[in-house]
Amino acid sequence: MPDLNPMNAPTTVVSARPVVLAAPGRGEDLQVRVTAPAAGDGLPVIVFSHGFGSSMNGYGPLVDHWAARGFVVLQPTHLDSRTLGIPAEDPRTPRIWRFRVEDLGRVLDGLDVLEAAVPGLAGRVDRARVAVAGHSWGAQTASTLLGARVLDADGVPGEDMSDPRVKAGVLLAATGLGDDLTPFAAAHFPFMRPSFAAMTTPALVVAGDQDRSPLSTRGPDWFTDPYTHSPGDKSLLTLSGGEHSLGGVSGYEAAETTDENPARVALLQRVSTAFLHGALQDGGTGSGAAATALAADPGPLGTLVSK
Repeated sequence: MPDLNPMNAPTTVVSARPVVLAAPGRGEDLQVRVTAPAAGDGLPVIVFSHGFGSSMNGYGPLVDHWAARGFVVLQPTHLDSRTLGIPAEDPRTPRIWRFRVEDLGRVLDGLDVLEAAVPGLAGRVDRARVAVAGHSWGAQTASTLLGARVLDADGVPGEDMSDPRVKAGVLLAATGLGDDLTPFAAAHFPFMRPSFAAMTTPALVVAGDQDRSPLSTRGPDWFTDPYTHSPGDKSLLTLSGGEHSLGGVSGYEAAETTDENPARVALLQRVSTAFLHGALQDGGTGSGAAATALAADPGPLGTLVSK
């Protein structure tokens, strides 16, 4: 079994990329990066959905930390990635949000192929302990597997795209309710109208208290909606001084990070790791483990509430 104490020394990590999964009807096969501990058995899984324009190569500060502490992290490259260069006028563009959701399911369907891509990994993965995580648009993508649904123009919830294989989630800077979109966002991103009423899977929602989105008419509290408007078994970590990059989660020395703060990222690493280990254990509670991790933080970098 992997070491379940996120405060212990990390283990060596190995990675393979790109691992290609056939994706009929997508127009591009799905490229995935697999990052895993070099040792250990019974390893839980995190499927990570990147933000707009990123790829399987991003989010090293999170992916490396999680893998070094016992998780197999699977990162698909979605069709909006800058690495693919798909133009805005591509006929797939209006459905890219759905292709994103399908990408996460395809990753779970392709676990045999993904395990085989890393020498020595096959047979060491615990497929009963699966989580999803994502940042920004990736957080909305991940939320659909937890039970969030997209409302149509009349406010009626659309298709249920939740996945019973997923037992927990981490939503980083996830977009809030669609009633608060700016006119531009409402016209160009009609899928950004989530309902969290049926998002019953345990999740850690992470928001920065200085995250002000040009897509919303509200302030930073917009990013707390996935916690506020969902049923119980949720925790909300609010990062003090955090903007949309939450201190720099998108990459090491990432140019798009406007609030770089390694201590803030380190707190997010510790709390998310503890939450996931707790939520994925039999009878475990992610909220209790997250609170313990936060209590060990020496500075006032964040607050945690749970329900």
